[in-house]
Amino acid sequence: MSLAEFLAQPKIEASPAWELIDGRVVQKTMPTLFHSRLQRNLVNYINDRTDKFEAVQELRCIVPPYSPVPDIAIIAGERLGDEDGPFNGAPDWLIEIRSPDQSTLDLQNKILHCLSNGTQLAWLIDITRQQIWVWQGDDLPIVFAGVDLLPSLGILPELTVNAVMDMTKGK
Repeated sequence: MSLAEFLAQPKIEASPAWELIDGRVVQKTMPTLFHSRLQRNLVNYINDRTDKFEAVQELRCIVPPYSPVPDIAIIAGERLGDEDGPFNGAPDWLIEIRSPDQSTLDLQNKILHCLSNGTQLAWLIDITRQQIWVWQGDDLPIVFAGVDLLPSLGILPELTVNAVMDMTKGK
């Protein structure tokens, strides 16, 4: 399916959202409790610590020929417009949280496409394995765990994998 055909479809914003990845229409997985908490807490953590970027949950991005909906898209404020709708372009930093039944390869495919179209940093968080895969620019991914400090485009104070995993807990 083409991007234009996909975007003309009704109900692509139904919950969970639909994505166009590599010509395939795919519905996102319904998040679990820990996934939802981590997503909310990480968005709040990032937004509380920077004025230059905005972290947004489930924002449709238009990155031809894909239309991904990252779990969290972090975008420089100057790139965000005043009009409602999808974001045209790849986020500066994207975060995906892997659900137990999600394909790691499918998530990596989405991440690699965004990296090749302007994304500077990508995290793939695996709650089950207590790991975060990190891509920066053209580099191969590095797997972080435990007390490893995570890169964050220089917008966050030191943040470890353990601190991120703690965000799965209740308030």
